[in-house]
Amino acid sequence: MQKTGKGKTPRRPGQKKATNIEKDPVGVYCRIRPLGAEDEECCVEMISSSTIQLHAPDGLKANRNGEYKETQYSFKKVFGINTTQMELFEDVAKPLVDDLIRCKNGLLFTYGVTGSGKTFTMTGSPGEGGLLPRSLDMLFNSISPFQAKRFVFKPDDKNGMEIQGQVDALLERQKRDSQQSVPKTPSSRQKADPEFADMISPEEACKSENVDEDCCYSVFVSYIEVYNNYIYDLLEDAPFDPIRSKPPQSKSLREDQNHNMYVAGCTEVEVKSTEEAFEVFWKGQKKRRIANTQLNRESSRSHSVFTVKLAQAPLDADGDHILQDKNQVNVSQLCLVDLAGSERTSRTKAEGSRLREAGNINQSLMTLRTCMEVLRENQMCGTNKMVPYRDSKVTLLFKNYFDGEGKVRMIVCVNPKADDYDETMLVMRFAEMTQEVEVARPVDRPICGLAAGRRHRNQAFRDELSRHLEERGGPSDADDPILLTQLMESLPALPSCELVDPADDQTLPRLIEVLERRQHIRQMMTEQLHKTASTLKSMLQQFDGQLSAKETYLHDQQSKLCEKDKVITNQRTEIERLEKKSTTLEYKIDILQKTTDMYEQDTRSLRQELETRDQKLQRELSERRRMEQRMQGMVTDTKLKWEKECERRVNAKQLEMQNKLWVKDEKLKQLKAIVTESSAGSCSTERPEKPERPSRERDCIIAQKRSASPSPRPTAPPVRPTHRRSHSAGGEKWVDHKPPSNLDLDTVMQPIIPNAIKVSTPNEKALSKCHKYVLRHQELASDGEIETKLIKGNVFKTRGGGQAVQFTDIETLKQECPTSSSRKRRSGSAEGPAEMEDIENRAPVTNTSYGYQKRRKP
Repeated sequence: MQKTGKGKTPRRPGQKKATNIEKDPVGVYCRIRPLGAEDEECCVEMISSSTIQLHAPDGLKANRNGEYKETQYSFKKVFGINTTQMELFEDVAKPLVDDLIRCKNGLLFTYGVTGSGKTFTMTGSPGEGGLLPRSLDMLFNSISPFQAKRFVFKPDDKNGMEIQGQVDALLERQKRDSQQSVPKTPSSRQKADPEFADMISPEEACKSENVDEDCCYSVFVSYIEVYNNYIYDLLEDAPFDPIRSKPPQSKSLREDQNHNMYVAGCTEVEVKSTEEAFEVFWKGQKKRRIANTQLNRESSRSHSVFTVKLAQAPLDADGDHILQDKNQVNVSQLCLVDLAGSERTSRTKAEGSRLREAGNINQSLMTLRTCMEVLRENQMCGTNKMVPYRDSKVTLLFKNYFDGEGKVRMIVCVNPKADDYDETMLVMRFAEMTQEVEVARPVDRPICGLAAGRRHRNQAFRDELSRHLEERGGPSDADDPILLTQLMESLPALPSCELVDPADDQTLPRLIEVLERRQHIRQMMTEQLHKTASTLKSMLQQFDGQLSAKETYLHDQQSKLCEKDKVITNQRTEIERLEKKSTTLEYKIDILQKTTDMYEQDTRSLRQELETRDQKLQRELSERRRMEQRMQGMVTDTKLKWEKECERRVNAKQLEMQNKLWVKDEKLKQLKAIVTESSAGSCSTERPEKPERPSRERDCIIAQKRSASPSPRPTAPPVRPTHRRSHSAGGEKWVDHKPPSNLDLDTVMQPIIPNAIKVSTPNEKALSKCHKYVLRHQELASDGEIETKLIKGNVFKTRGGGQAVQFTDIETLKQECPTSSSRKRRSGSAEGPAEMEDIENRAPVTNTSYGYQKRRKP
């Protein structure tokens, strides 16, 4: 047998949102309270009717190096220190009361730091009533003639409203009066609380002009507070227990069938006048939690919510009784919220329960800021982040208002004193961010299909009926005793009915005659009454016919009006479609214009880049031509130089070969002379003269060039040149840098450096391990030989952690070929000038720098 799985709870279908919902931003107003003393420093300045400017106080600038600048914040409207309560009510709360009468919800709350005047703005004082009493006064002034009897409207404890007949309402009233636990409201103006007796002067009373006279109204009020994130009913009467008093029980939030949040089990009191509503409010106000802090003598320790709920239902077709249909009952509410002020415990010096209260107040206000930030981000960026309404009871209670169930308005109260500058700056930033949140505009409730003006027509019909009855002489009121007395006097008087004699035959006939006359008069009056009733009935039928004709005419006009409305709706839809199409085309045009601008900009940039590259190419070509010319000049100079050098070397070689040939010739001549002398020794007695030979200086020079070391002079001992000992012979560690381009000369004397790290390219790792550095540099000397220079230096660490070399000494290693230079000619020979030129161009043998002289073997 297959086991059936547990079914999941189906998701509740959400409310379908229209695609073209009109939205309005949250209306944020600012009110500046006067300073407590004239000598206090002010940090808030009102620039215009919608802008204020904050400037840092002098002490804060001095402490923070004057880094704060003046900042400006804009609001829908700014109310200065001279603004009256009436002016504030006219601009802020009066439109919300008008919407309340037109079946639209509203939320009005005050926000600011502690001691900024929020409670005064909402409640007021004697002679200066705040927004709450003025809203109630305007509401009752508007609906007072059209109020229903008590208990005709009855809350159903599920955030709804039931309607019942007058008999049931009377029984309900008697039942409520018999119960002692149900709170009663005052019914007379004489018992009004003195705190609210003179709040609103008669000159400041106002009323709404948008009241539907064909409806009946009832007002219900409730008063709650959110203390430490718990909801308490301020109008609830706890049962009296003399032994052990019970603390008030917190209430919970629930959701009704329309997905609106409400406080379950909250007391809703029906009131019929402004005074009754004042007394209910003052009853809850006495229970509200307030405390004395260092910043405010009467600081609110909780958020209070005073809710005004207006129930209205249309009259029936006759305009006489309320229509007994629950679906036709419309309920709207206005929430007046006095938020507790944010505060810093470092300034209030709060401890214990006050510290806990301040923490919960700041936490709930922080949650409100977070919800506003998420709402703004979802609306501006198109995201769908979850708004954390459930993190606080305050935000969860008013969730529906931010989802489009009514208008939302906020009054930011500001204390301009310099001590509250930091807190005021945070409040201004929150207010500026809140203005960017948009709330869906509430939709108008459907209008009842009955004809308008029913109450007026019913009252006119009653007045007309009374006038007709008075004209015809008939009683306008059948229960009037005077009319009954006149009617009895118009009948014939009854004769005496005493029978003294049994044979009396006159008394009874007279009595019968009088009674017959009375019966005849009665029949005549009955006929007259029937005639009058028939006439009245015909008049009523005539009136009904006229009324039916008028209703038919009104129905026709309404059908025509509906057709016109449909045409207008279609035209509006077409206009909206065309506007959307126009907006789309404008958007496309803007995109194309931007694309064209981008392309033109790219074209200009490419042209500029092309011109720049052409100029660069021209410069490079000119530079290349100059370089070619320079190189050609250098090649020509080098060629001439080497041609001269080659010519000089060829001449030197030729001279050397000639010298060698001359030496051989001389030797041959000497050998020939010796042979000749030996062969003719006996014949000749005298020695022949030796042939003249050139000076021996050239032979000495040639021998000197051939030898590996200079020949010593016989007149003086050989002079040894002084050489400084190489620094590389020490015991330090060296970095021997030998570039790969150096050539191996295979000379006998080579620089040998012990403890050296040989590298072809210097690196930081090798330099960090040594103290000395030597670079082997080779270059071509003027005589064509390779000259090696040892460039030495000290290695030291830099401040940045690297290595640096400071060069201190240079040693030069050089070698010479003794056969490369020609011998000196005799002074009388023809080659004297060339010989002198060769000696001048030749480099000296000794070295000018410190180092060893390299020699080559003979």
